[in-house]
Amino acid sequence: MKHVTYTPSGVCSVKIDYDLDEDGKIYNVEFVRGCNGNLKAIGKLLEGTDAKQAADILRGNDCNGRGTSCADQLAKSIDEALA
Repeated sequence: MKHVTYTPSGVCSVKIDYDLDEDGKIYNVEFVRGCNGNLKAIGKLLEGTDAKQAADILRGNDCNGRGTSCADQLAKSIDEALA
């Protein structure tokens, strides 16, 4: 299991933590700060899913015209972790 810590930019969340297993599945997604309920829901929805597929779904999601969101930042983190 590979643990990933990512520092997002342009969003309310200040840190994203998660684990990737050897099969590319994502587990234990946690956001520090941000919209607590929504971000916990994202973590629950993604638990055990294919990380690349999750990134494809979340990539480009925008929050209030910022050009990014916590979900988009998670996608960027996953892209980097899988590269």
